[in-house]
Amino acid sequence: MATGAFPDGAALPVVGPSRLPEWISVRPPRGTLYGPLRDLLREERLGTVCQEARCPNLPECWSAGAATIMLLGTECSRRCGFCAVTTRWPRGKVDATEPERVARMVARSRLRYVVLTQVCRDDLPDGGAGAMAATLRAVRAAAPKVRIELLVGDLGGDPEPLARLAEERPEVLAHNVETVPRLGPAARDPRASWARSLELLRRVRDGPAPAPVTKSSLMLGLGETEEEVGDAFRELRRAGVELLTLGQYLRPSPAHLPVARYVTPAEFDRLAERARAAGFAGVAAGPLVRSSYRAEALFDLAVARRG
Repeated sequence: MATGAFPDGAALPVVGPSRLPEWISVRPPRGTLYGPLRDLLREERLGTVCQEARCPNLPECWSAGAATIMLLGTECSRRCGFCAVTTRWPRGKVDATEPERVARMVARSRLRYVVLTQVCRDDLPDGGAGAMAATLRAVRAAAPKVRIELLVGDLGGDPEPLARLAEERPEVLAHNVETVPRLGPAARDPRASWARSLELLRRVRDGPAPAPVTKSSLMLGLGETEEEVGDAFRELRRAGVELLTLGQYLRPSPAHLPVARYVTPAEFDRLAERARAAGFAGVAAGPLVRSSYRAEALFDLAVARRG
């Protein structure tokens, strides 16, 4: 097992078929924004997907003053084979102070763009959509100029919570399909499915205008073929997805799915060009790219495409 060390004592364990290739390495923190953002997150007792999912871009993004805030706690009601987030049934527990704490952090940090994501909350009737909507409203009140991306779970396939979130007018409404359809049953919790994820993305596209920009993400290196990836591109575009990220799956621990192979940077470049040719307005692709990587820059590409 190879380990990429994070600052503050955290670590990113990576287990694969062999030692890590030379193009995968964790960047050290740099810049003046890393420390203040870390301190604000600690002070407001906020979880981030950067930490919980052991994202390899944590040092780079925090150094640039960007973080993805994880709402509704740090315990997920689902167990996906690729994910490092703790699985536990939260029994309906919701912290009513969370929206205001997030809003204070965003206002004090002076972020221009913030990504709000969630753990899956199948214990809540609306999948957590109400709490996410409340947080979005609180952030807008505290920092009116900030642009907000919501990265949501499948909300149990219920269209009503999704419509409620779309009505709040986030700039981006994202949902990750994670992998190609064939590998979904092994990689994702049994309650998730490719069909349900695509339907969610279609509903965002077909909702009241102007619809939020739509975005999704694929992990590579789980055993997919390039033909399957191309087919996934076409289905996502037919569902109206405008932005796409492609990244290398890195195994969080020996208990998680193994890495089938490490995709080279050249392959990522070729797939990014193929995705752009399929019609995506913006594509971020690379071994360490994750769903919220350089989110603001991708959003700007979608805005430019819409004109």
